[in-house]
Amino acid sequence: MSNVTPSPKALPSHADVLAAADRIKVHCIETPLLESPYLNRQLGGRLLVKAESLQTTGSFKLRGAVNRIAAMNETEKQRGVVARSSGNHGLALAYCSQAFGVSVVVVAPDTAPEAKVKRIKDYGARVVQVPMKDLASVAAEITAREQRILVPPADDLWVVSGAGTVGLEMARQARRVAASIDVVLTCCSGGGLTAGMLLGLAETSPTTRVHAVEAVGFEKMARSLEAGRRIDLKPGGHSICDAINGLYMAEIPFEIIKSRLAGTLAVTDDDALTAMKIAYLEFGLIVEPGGAVALAAVLTGGLPLEGRTVAVVFSGRNVDPPLVVRALT
Repeated sequence: MSNVTPSPKALPSHADVLAAADRIKVHCIETPLLESPYLNRQLGGRLLVKAESLQTTGSFKLRGAVNRIAAMNETEKQRGVVARSSGNHGLALAYCSQAFGVSVVVVAPDTAPEAKVKRIKDYGARVVQVPMKDLASVAAEITAREQRILVPPADDLWVVSGAGTVGLEMARQARRVAASIDVVLTCCSGGGLTAGMLLGLAETSPTTRVHAVEAVGFEKMARSLEAGRRIDLKPGGHSICDAINGLYMAEIPFEIIKSRLAGTLAVTDDDALTAMKIAYLEFGLIVEPGGAVALAAVLTGGLPLEGRTVAVVFSGRNVDPPLVVRALT
């Protein structure tokens, strides 16, 4: 493996996703691709569910975090890293702090779910909680003061490449069950998973169209695509979908997505709660609200399934228990 570190603003390729798959295989599991005959009958098509909620640390974010740390040279690892995260990205890097012996600081919003913050601390990372509007500035200040390396949740070549391995696995698993995927729906905030899926599917399932699903009130991707440039949000909105309610549209993902994405959809908090309940009843899985929005878009008819094969990603499971109870009852 080369010790030459490429520019973090360089755009990753399908080859980078293949390299990531090799780097992360020791630490990341191949998550299952699930199917419900009952839902297929109800929806009139074939629904496949990529259960990244079963990934180690509970979300797809581990793939990008492991890929980023594994690609560092020893000098970089000794400096340590900083992440800004509502939870899953921070949790993934906190795992890396033990797996790779790297010092990690996670700057999290003061509204982050307690379950996520506790687990980040339990993995050995230092957590600094601040108002959502101050995430970027505080992370940058700590990075400069402590001479660490900033690992963004989406705006990073290695993070996006790692996320792309979800698409590689999905395409391979679909072939095993004789499925040709027409459409993939991804949960979308800064765009890392969506961009990664586009890269991972580019050569393994080139006819598959990818749509991004956002929370109502946090449609950064939709607004950015409409404007033809990245649009960040102003502080002040609220959604229970904390995993996808960040304010920033990431640069690297947007450059990948802007000419390739088939479209965007948005769902409400109630839609997400319904999808959480269906995920439990049909697949026996706990899924966090932001991780359930892709399924929610199918259940609400935002993307009709009839006569097609549609795959959705359950992107994470880290949710406070009271919210699970609310969804199920």
